[in-house]
Amino acid sequence: MEFPLDADVHCSDGRCGRSTYVILNPATEEVTHLVVQEKRPSRIERLVPAQLVANTAAEVVLLNCTREEFANLEPFNQTEFVYTDLPHHARDPSLTLLWPYVVPTKRVVDQRIRAIPPGDLAVRRGAQVRATDGRVGTVDEFVVDPDSGHITHLGMREGHVWGDRYVCIPVAEIDHIEERVVHLKIDRNAIAALPSIPVKRWGK
Repeated sequence: MEFPLDADVHCSDGRCGRSTYVILNPATEEVTHLVVQEKRPSRIERLVPAQLVANTAAEVVLLNCTREEFANLEPFNQTEFVYTDLPHHARDPSLTLLWPYVVPTKRVVDQRIRAIPPGDLAVRRGAQVRATDGRVGTVDEFVVDPDSGHITHLGMREGHVWGDRYVCIPVAEIDHIEERVVHLKIDRNAIAALPSIPVKRWGK
């Protein structure tokens, strides 16, 4: 099963949003959640457990829940109001000599926090993929075994001098994963030898 990113997501009773991130456990190579951004006007991103993903296609994800159940899922981005030190220019004329220095002041600010389970990472489409000898492409999607939930392949969109192509990289060739970068164990020559897999996108 593929976990496509930037794809339409549908509940059992209609479209609910668009996929923005996959949440994965880099230690077990298992996808734990899919992040789905609600339709307008709310645009709230919600954490969808991988168990609720019923099926996927090239640019669509089907969830095994209703839109009402989806709306009750945990938000991915949460807002907390905290006191913090913010730079504040001194305004008292007697403190003019302090300029351009600033004096800290306590203010309440809103701080967005991502609800990522401990030990997991959020990876989105377009994250950089690096071989042992440099950057080779960007993350397009992850291929997951539907029975185990483990990642089997990384779908990479490769930008190279011989043109743009889609490459499926076995998970065994992934060294480690960060939020913005996937590091591979192989070099560019080894990637060039991997088979190119044609992918049909809806509307193309």
